[in-house]
Amino acid sequence: MEMPGPTHSRRRLLGAAAAAAVAAQFGMRGSSPAQSEPGEPLAYPTVGPAIRASFGPVKQINAGDLNVGYVEAGPANGRPVILLHGWPYDIHSYVAVTPLLAAKGYRVIVPYLRGHGTTRFLSSKTPRNAQQSAFAVDIIALMDALKIDKAILGGYDWGSRTGDIIAALWPKRCKALISVTGYLIVNVEANKMPTPPKTEWAWWYQYYFATERGVRGLEKYRHDLAELVWRFNSPTWKFTSATFDRTAAAFNNPDYVSIVIDNYRWRLGLAKGERRYDALEKRLAAAPVITVPTITIDGAHDPFTPPGNGSTYRKKFTGKYAHRTLDVGHNVPQEAPKAFAAAVVEVDGF
Repeated sequence: MEMPGPTHSRRRLLGAAAAAAVAAQFGMRGSSPAQSEPGEPLAYPTVGPAIRASFGPVKQINAGDLNVGYVEAGPANGRPVILLHGWPYDIHSYVAVTPLLAAKGYRVIVPYLRGHGTTRFLSSKTPRNAQQSAFAVDIIALMDALKIDKAILGGYDWGSRTGDIIAALWPKRCKALISVTGYLIVNVEANKMPTPPKTEWAWWYQYYFATERGVRGLEKYRHDLAELVWRFNSPTWKFTSATFDRTAAAFNNPDYVSIVIDNYRWRLGLAKGERRYDALEKRLAAAPVITVPTITIDGAHDPFTPPGNGSTYRKKFTGKYAHRTLDVGHNVPQEAPKAFAAAVVEVDGF
């Protein structure tokens, strides 16, 4: 293996020092960042227990097709950070991240995505569409309603995809990006190609949801199904029943089943989506690069983390960039809140 030259080594050391300095602000002292591949940024340590916290009251605001439920923390004039959850999760993925960032002066917004929690459609006639661009349009509408011109976006799972899309299509609205599992924008045609059996097996629920049996199963067993997915997605995370039940309450939304089913059927090419999003989807099918400053994060124990320590999607991020690998599973912000918050602060300084 070719050794990095003096300039590259100095650059790597400076990057490591910056990451360690940011991590220290969140009480992550007493441990050095774990080494990555030569030439790659260093990973954050995941030191210390998770922080216990709770949100204040949920706020509601009309935005686009939705009345959005969201929580907010930090000064009203702080730099906006919008944190986006995945499935089968909710805003409580950020219950410990939010106070850390608020204490640093950020205005933190954590919305329930369509079909979750207290977010509701304004009209019964609006299709319960869950194609990828619809979520991004929802967040742009929320930013408009809250009079936020530009925000740092952070997410995992559905939230990563939504943040990636906004950063790619509306870069002027995104100051910087935290994207767990990297580049997740979907090309439906390309998505029809099979992957190795082990990967397909991990996505069993997507195929289950393609059947009417799966629809009835999600309706009847939404709690048990989600808990099973949690345990598979995060094999080293010892969450409590109370932690899971707090999030599972968000699945009682009347549109939850429709949104989840449509999301996964759309990805498999089994749901058409809406004509009004066709132009956006055409642009996304071309796999646009993301130019805004970005930190990507992989969970070392996440069954959906691609191999290569971020190398498989590195070329899709053309702005200032760093990659981190954390010793956690899929739900990165809830499993490693200090490290996730530290990444937000770091990317804000890019």
